[in-house]
Amino acid sequence: MPVQAPQWTDFLSCPICTQTFDETIRKPISLGCGHTVCKMCLNKLHRKACPFDQTTISTDIELLPVNSALLQLVGAQVPEQQPITLCSGVEDTKHYEEAKKCVEELALYLKPLSSARGVGLNSTTQSVLSRPMQRKLVTLVHCQLVEEEGRIRAMRAARSLGERTVTELILQHQNPQQLSSNLWAAVRARGCQFLGPAMQEEALKLVLLALEDGSALSRKVLVLFVVQRLEPRFPQASKTSIGHVVQLLYRASCFKVTKRDEDSSLMQLKEEFRTYEALRREHDSQIVQIAMEAGLRIAPDQWSSLLYGDQSHKSHMQSIIDKLQTPASFAQSVQELTIALQRTGDPANLNRLRPHLELLANIDPSPDAPPPTWEQLENGLVAVRTVVHGLVDYIQNHSKKGADQQQPPQHSKYKTYMCRDMKQRGGCPRGASCTFAHSQEELEKFRKMNKRLVPRRPLSASLGQLNEVGLPSPSVLPDEGAVDLPSRKAPALPNGIVSAGSTVTQLIPRGTDPSYDSSLKPGKMDHLSSSAPGSPPDLYAAGSSFYLKFSFL
Repeated sequence: MPVQAPQWTDFLSCPICTQTFDETIRKPISLGCGHTVCKMCLNKLHRKACPFDQTTISTDIELLPVNSALLQLVGAQVPEQQPITLCSGVEDTKHYEEAKKCVEELALYLKPLSSARGVGLNSTTQSVLSRPMQRKLVTLVHCQLVEEEGRIRAMRAARSLGERTVTELILQHQNPQQLSSNLWAAVRARGCQFLGPAMQEEALKLVLLALEDGSALSRKVLVLFVVQRLEPRFPQASKTSIGHVVQLLYRASCFKVTKRDEDSSLMQLKEEFRTYEALRREHDSQIVQIAMEAGLRIAPDQWSSLLYGDQSHKSHMQSIIDKLQTPASFAQSVQELTIALQRTGDPANLNRLRPHLELLANIDPSPDAPPPTWEQLENGLVAVRTVVHGLVDYIQNHSKKGADQQQPPQHSKYKTYMCRDMKQRGGCPRGASCTFAHSQEELEKFRKMNKRLVPRRPLSASLGQLNEVGLPSPSVLPDEGAVDLPSRKAPALPNGIVSAGSTVTQLIPRGTDPSYDSSLKPGKMDHLSSSAPGSPPDLYAAGSSFYLKFSFL
């Protein structure tokens, strides 16, 4: 029975005896299947096969070279010259040596992980490469180049590293502030809509509630059912917005549609989508596909924040992104990167990487691909070394994001007021991604944080003086109109008489003001609603949330 394979971060120790590799007894020996075991444990195997996947070891263990890339990561003495002579000739031996050198150089980027093994490899480690890049690099380091299967795996790993490098470079060239608006614009351009993490989840669950038993409903009846159930928590729900959510599921081919003569078609959920997990995955996949078609590259953590309002769905989103990748995606990404470089002027001269990226994009990733020649192996690994070096150089010397991440976060306008939707309606369509507080505890938490992080502005004193005499100041009238403003009493003179020039500010909610137009309901103003999860909580026009009445005494 095969043994369970270790976690990818446990690449510095033998997965059988769990002892760290060294240059004497526990030399790391990589097998053609991509697993690495120490030499002592290999010699103890009862049968000549990998203990994890039962792949037969065709080469004599004594002839398999030591993985020098792993030895240098554990700080062991690396043999200067391992006697490797390929039966195909001296020229192929030179190609092998150059390819092995490329792997050793790339493995040095895993040094931060190796230095953290004393405190656990899962701890936060400062590495110039992202987590997906590190995982793909570990896969390449475990490839046994003298084995035919190992060379095939190495070429696939090189291609995967190159593809991820292009994605990272595109992410570096995107404006994160425009990313969300561009995404939702692309979704709306296809007649679909995202209503925010909380509201979208409720809408999908109601669609499932109506159709999970195999019922067939017309689109109109389905939309009306969802709207009526949503209105108690989300009064802004409308037939138009929910219809756009249903359209998103329709684009994802979640329905089996039955046409009827002189009547509307009936929609029935396909059996494979009658659970929330399956329906939600297909829903998320459709949004990711729309983003890819629009030329947007979004990281898994960004996807998790946009669609769920948290960071706990990164692996879920990464699996969707990986599944949507096709052999043609790599070449398309190279074209998108070229366009991005033309737009920015390419100050880092990243265009020099294009020939290497195109070489990697032409590698056949299918399992049935023929084994590469030794020259092709060298060219592929030289190309991936070049593009990874180019990515690291760009991040260290030209990326603005690296400098932005080092600055302390600014919370001066983050969750310092209560969310109006939560306070008045008992629910917020933006969920955890809302920029306003949903509880008094959350409000106090961020107010305390603001006192520690935000320096007092010189203008605040003068604004405070304006408030003391009862005049409204711009700082207490945010555009969102989603806050409760404390009214200040006018200062009284010693004899108790209010000064003639002062006023008393009285805040009257719109519902009690006779001039308020009751026809302006949330459900009738969908054109003002924003589908982005971070949109302001008030759907009404800016400045109309409160009326200021001034009474002169």
